[in-house]
Amino acid sequence: MTGSAREFVVEADGGSRGNPGPAGYGAVVLDAATGETLVEAAEYLGVVTNNVAEYRGLLAGLRAAAELDPDATVHVRMDSKLVVEQMSGRWKIKHPDMKPLATEAARVFPPGRVTYEWIPRADNKHADRLANEAMDAGARGEQWSPSTSTAELDAATDRAASAGRTAGSRRSGDRPAAAPAGAGEAADVAAAGGDALSPDEPLPRTTTRTGAGSAASGGGEAAVSGGGAIAGERVGRAARTGAGGAAPGAAEAPAAADVRAAKVVASPGWGPPDMGAPATFVLLRHGETPLTPQKRFSGSGGSDPSLSPVGREQAERVAESLARRGTIEAIVASPLARTRETAGIVAARLNLAVTVEEGLRETDFGAWEGLTFGEVRDRHPADLDAWLASPDAEPTGGGESFAATATRIAATRDKLVAAYAGRTVLLVSHVTPIKTFLRLALGAPPESLFRMELSAASLSAVAYYADGGASVRLFNETSHLR
Repeated sequence: MTGSAREFVVEADGGSRGNPGPAGYGAVVLDAATGETLVEAAEYLGVVTNNVAEYRGLLAGLRAAAELDPDATVHVRMDSKLVVEQMSGRWKIKHPDMKPLATEAARVFPPGRVTYEWIPRADNKHADRLANEAMDAGARGEQWSPSTSTAELDAATDRAASAGRTAGSRRSGDRPAAAPAGAGEAADVAAAGGDALSPDEPLPRTTTRTGAGSAASGGGEAAVSGGGAIAGERVGRAARTGAGGAAPGAAEAPAAADVRAAKVVASPGWGPPDMGAPATFVLLRHGETPLTPQKRFSGSGGSDPSLSPVGREQAERVAESLARRGTIEAIVASPLARTRETAGIVAARLNLAVTVEEGLRETDFGAWEGLTFGEVRDRHPADLDAWLASPDAEPTGGGESFAATATRIAATRDKLVAAYAGRTVLLVSHVTPIKTFLRLALGAPPESLFRMELSAASLSAVAYYADGGASVRLFNETSHLR
């Protein structure tokens, strides 16, 4: 090739209806000088995650650009913060499904010839429409065909309409509303299942949409003591004041405050309006058992204790609080006695049935069941050290590792999100599963399980969006117990 190399813009996107679910990608190659569309590409991928689909879209766009001119320079524009930051080298890539795709993408052009830019979803409509066309074709049992695509025309129509609205707004003297910087982009991080970020990697500036004290609080009943009530009170107070708004007046009734809090927990967040209401999981840890105040490991392989009188009173109090809030539409519980009993008390007050879900059970702590942390330290010091150091280590006697628990909880989460899309569901579970829901939603490392305090009969909440994004809305709320 003679003269200057060509310059291309690649816009790419991917989507998954279920995350993982039926997925597809779209990519478009534009002439950087004229904006002319040179190539469109789209493909139905079968069942994969949202992030894998986005990487497949990137790879298809880069390959299409290379076919046009292997000596070109390319500027990639995507609305996936995760892909842009990882391909720019600012975030590490740990997820096993994304690593090989990122490696392939980095090899299409020599280093230094490709740059990356994050753009809002509204500016990536051409690629987004291609991805949706691919998914629609897959739903019909077909593959996407460029001959039937209207993505370019639809995107151009949207841009023209948007320009008209903006011009009209400026003529009337109003400033068009600006989206918060980074709004919506943290969903890409959360959709990676928590494995995309290493402990020292930065989160996006906005983490509203992205999801345990001492080492002794790693699981079971051992995770009770400490400052959990204070943390829960602060979170609860923030929710009742409308997430940063003015505190309600002194005359406001407690019931009204609970309703305000519930609305904050169930609000749709900063997501685009076309995603609909999220599936919101209100995570309730069961009430106390006789083992709880003794801080003994109590998992799914032990004596399966019932609630103590204190635990039953806690369940009654949380039931009254949830009845005042009025947002719970269904109740799902772990199969263990303490969770089914807690769920039954709440269900009777809310006039709802209880569905039992095996995946919500507590971790099996093997030979440590019924022991205190100190007793485990005395009897099995090497096994305990290994367990504290690695999520893959099992408790003595073949218990369940934190890694195995996380795999189980992720599968249960996906199953329940699909079953309860757009609804608010109470999940009655245990310390480790609830902490794992939160860890995965936040994209936090496994060791974060030891840095979260979760009190008996406490409430936490996570909202899950149609695009795979997750938002932690509440953590260790215990105001109903005071």
